[in-house]
Formats: sequence, C-alpha cells, structure tokens
Amino acid sequence: MGAYLLRRLLLIIPTLWAIITINFFIVQIAPGGPVDQALANIEFGQTTGMPGSGGAGQTLGRNPLNSSPGDSQYRGSRGLDPEVVAEITKRYGFDKPLYQRYFTMLWNYLRFDFGNSLFRSSSVIQLIKASLPVSISLGLWSTLIIYLVSIPLGIKKAIRNGSAFDIWSSTIIIVGYAIPAFLFATLLIVLFAGGSYLDWFPLRGLVSAQFDTLPWYSKIIDYLWHITLPVTATVIGGFATLTMLTKNAFMDEIRKQYVVTARAKGLDEHKILYRHVFRNAMLLVIAGFPATFISMFFTGSLLIEVMFSLNGLGLLGYDATIQRDYPVMFGTLYIFTLIGLLLNILSDITYTLVDPRIDFEAR
Repeated sequence: MGAYLLRRLLLIIPTLWAIITINFFIVQIAPGGPVDQALANIEFGQTTGMPGSGGAGQTLGRNPLNSSPGDSQYRGSRGLDPEVVAEITKRYGFDKPLYQRYFTMLWNYLRFDFGNSLFRSSSVIQLIKASLPVSISLGLWSTLIIYLVSIPLGIKKAIRNGSAFDIWSSTIIIVGYAIPAFLFATLLIVLFAGGSYLDWFPLRGLVSAQFDTLPWYSKIIDYLWHITLPVTATVIGGFATLTMLTKNAFMDEIRKQYVVTARAKGLDEHKILYRHVFRNAMLLVIAGFPATFISMFFTGSLLIEVMFSLNGLGLLGYDATIQRDYPVMFGTLYIFTLIGLLLNILSDITYTLVDPRIDFEAR
C-alpha cells in the first residue's frame, strides 16, 4: 500500500501542472482581462486601486492631447495617454512576456506563493485561509446529513422493496434530485428568509455580526441558525444517489447464499441484517464518503455561497472571475484541485480499511 500511495502522491504534481497550464493559457487569450477592466474604469471616470495599497486608489485621467489609438493591444485604451496604459499594464504585470509570466507562476506555486490580489488589499493565501473553513463547513454538514438520512432510508427501502413506502419515498427523492440547488435555494429564501412570507432565517453570512460577544451556547445556536438554509439547499439533490445505492447494495447481499444459510439455521432476522449483511453492503457506501464530500464541496458551494453571501471559496472564486482577478482565480483553482486529489487518495485508503481484501498495490 505504501508504494501505491507514493505513486498517487507523485501523480498529483503532473495533474496540478496540467490543470494550471491549460487554464493559464485559456485565460490569457480570453478578452476582458484586469488591464481592460482598469482602462474601462478610467473611461467612465472611476478609480483604479493599486494592488496591495490597502484599498487606496488613484484616479488616472484621460489626456486627449496625447492619445494614440491603435498603439495598444487593449481595446479600452482608445483615447487614453499611452503612458497611462503602460503604467496600468506594468502595475498588473502584463508588461512581461507570456512565457516569463507562466514560469514565474509555476515557480511561485511550487512554494505556495500565490501573490497578492489585484483588487483587494490582501494576499491570495490570506483570502483562501479566510474562505476555506466556510466551504469545508458547508461540505461536511451536507455530507453528514445526506449519510444520516440516506443510509437508514435505503435499508428500509430494501427491506420493504415494492411496498407503498418504497414507491412514494422513491418518488420524493427523485423529485428532489430533479430540482436544481439554486432553484430550491431561491424558494427557501422566498419562504423563510424574508422574501415574501416568513422571516425566520438570516439571508447573509455564516454568523451574526455580534458573534464574538455571544456566550458559547449562543454561538452554537447562532451558527446553526445561519447554516440551516444553505445546507438544506445543498443536500436536496444528494439523497437520491446514496439512498438507491444503499438499497441496491442491501438487496444484492440479501439474495446471497450466506444469508439463506443463516436464515435456515434459525438466526434472528435483525442479527442477519445488521451483523452480516450490513458490513458487506456498506462497503461502497462508507468508502464513498470522501467522494460525496468532494461533490458537495465543489458542485454545491459556488451557487449556494453566492446566493447566501457566504464568504467561502466558491464566492471568492466567483468574484475573482467577475473582476478578472487572476491571482485569486488561479489560487482558488489550485487549492480546489489539490483538495480534490488528496480526497480521492483518502477514498482509496477508506476502501482498504473497510475491506482489507482490496489491495490497490497488487492491481
């Protein structure tokens, strides 16, 4: 197992390199970069902040006497002083050749140096550290709730296969699976977050503004109060797959010969189900916990964090994409990819812990 884990860990390096490289060159050829946005802001008389300047900005005005349309590669540079365009280009590091920016980025990423945000007075690593606990919290709660509901429900559906309970429960979870998370989140906001009806839950943030002044028990209540709607919106589509997987796994085990033999020997049905069938049937379900967390962490975080204003990696990456904040974009992509690869390795380890007969190294 040690050699297998070493190979998987070493495989992370080329995988990260390929993903970052592909996205780097795609972003570089896409129009509307940070320089274009800064020039557009100047055209409309807005201010452009210096990166790392603590949020302070300076206004770079137009100088029509020195304008030289066509001298710049940027669409927004028409009618602007070429010196202004050159200053902004240098400010964002685009005065260097493409290959130099690429290799500089790779060297910095090897040292986990993601640079500074172009539009925020903070380093990328600080922004990620502040956002990561929110996304992990949302992903863990969603995964735990899905498991706590889906496993007992799947077992009961397997025992009562074909009954009225099995039919209507399948109908409910399939309908829930068909509802997009963002649409269900909108419904929850309208119904319970002061949209049009009730105002029971907060709409923004993971905790209240006075969270630090609350006693410990009030902090727990406040946290759960804020996370109820985001988690509910995230898990709505996650029950179907795990429930049906649990049901099918139990039904497959129940039909096997060792179950028939145990029943012929007069063993109690409850003991057969939970002492013998449960361990074998739960192999794929339990070992799939990291994969389920990856799904909740990646696919569920973006829209839910945006809609509920949760300062997680999803919202951070979304804002960076809108602003063309390249260091934050690539930094969040790097962290997302690294976490996903590590959790995939953890998933393989979980398989071997649940069933020692599985040997990835031998394969």
